[in-house]
Amino acid sequence: MPAKPTPLQQARDTFIAQWGALGSSWGINRTMAQVHAFLLAHNGPVDTNAAMEQLQISRGNANMNLRELVEWGLVRSFFVPGDRKEYFEAEKDVWKIFCAISRERKRREIEPAGKVLRECEQISKPDRSKEAESFRSVIRSLADFVELSDSVMENVAKRERSKVVPLIIKALGLGRRKSK
Repeated sequence: MPAKPTPLQQARDTFIAQWGALGSSWGINRTMAQVHAFLLAHNGPVDTNAAMEQLQISRGNANMNLRELVEWGLVRSFFVPGDRKEYFEAEKDVWKIFCAISRERKRREIEPAGKVLRECEQISKPDRSKEAESFRSVIRSLADFVELSDSVMENVAKRERSKVVPLIIKALGLGRRKSK
């Protein structure tokens, strides 16, 4: 009979499962988010084997997702002198995590969306009908909004720490949650 998990292990397991479910909200697959959560939930570095064992995933799946997390800037990899294993450690600074995710989403989603909107506007230009003008007006508005979003994300992601975001959070009354 397996040992009963400790409260810490139960909390870690819940966090890993929920972070995995949230992953698709910020543009990554469930397993990648679970690997990220596993690394976030542990103090110190872990190797690929530990991630494979905890998450019950293949070596290939673990390696692929760890590489992607390193590429995103959410995880760093390193070697320990005298040890052939590669170790991984998650970035734990929440602001840096936010900036890394923002940069990736900007690159993967916002920039391509803006490009498509501008292309649609250009394609429709020869048509001078009222319907086409209306279409272009909507497309321009969307493109302007995407461009503004792109600019905001670019400026936020450039900063290690933003002085503006905490002020906005405070102004909106979204500061630290109160303990019950």
